[in-house]
Amino acid sequence: MQAPHDVRRVKEEIRKSIWSRLLAERVALPPFPIEGRIPNFRGAEAAARRLVESNIFQDARVVFCNPDTPQRYVREAVLRSGKLLIMASPRLRKGFILVNPRNIPRAAIPRASTIRGAFEYGRFITLDVPPIDLKVAGSVAVDTYGGRVGKGGGFSDLEFGILRTLGAIDDSAPIVTTVHDLQVVDGVPMLKHDVPVDYVVTPTRSIKTQRKYLRPEGIYWDLLGEDYITSIPILRDLRRFSKK
Repeated sequence: MQAPHDVRRVKEEIRKSIWSRLLAERVALPPFPIEGRIPNFRGAEAAARRLVESNIFQDARVVFCNPDTPQRYVREAVLRSGKLLIMASPRLRKGFILVNPRNIPRAAIPRASTIRGAFEYGRFITLDVPPIDLKVAGSVAVDTYGGRVGKGGGFSDLEFGILRTLGAIDDSAPIVTTVHDLQVVDGVPMLKHDVPVDYVVTPTRSIKTQRKYLRPEGIYWDLLGEDYITSIPILRDLRRFSKK
């Protein structure tokens, strides 16, 4: 088993490699620079369409989706399909955002699928998260075993830990990511708090991963510093809630 600092180093190498490759192959799209982001890519809409046509999307009623640009098409489809959309606020400072399409004019759905629009048309929630049927994550790189690399902030994994601790997500809810084919790599090392994906959807194919990693059991409080916990209100509230 690799030491945590070795895993973090390898993941950073993977990120840099993918960002460089997407730029070199001219498939990266704005916003630029893509470094430090979940990269937008040519074919993001096609990947979203492939996901939307799948049973895992069609069967879902509540979808949690990351707020990054390449998944905007997924979020718009969630709302157009009449499903509840849940997003994380930036850096989780205001918890989560619940967007109900029944409260949105049809013409405003594209705007509501953006982070700014979600602030306008949604409402903030913290501990009262409804049960989630499908979680969509943004990725910099993934492998066919469920390994995933994000942009390095750790928020996608933290979001899952919060949802799991709240009882808002369980093992029956698939976790999926949409990426460009160039973002599928041979292997991604994982730590116990890293969240594996069940499906990888690209513009050309859908992959059910041979998931060899366990999902985190919840929040691993010992891995979070006190300053970090106190800087995120939902973590403070959840820790108090967990101690009751």
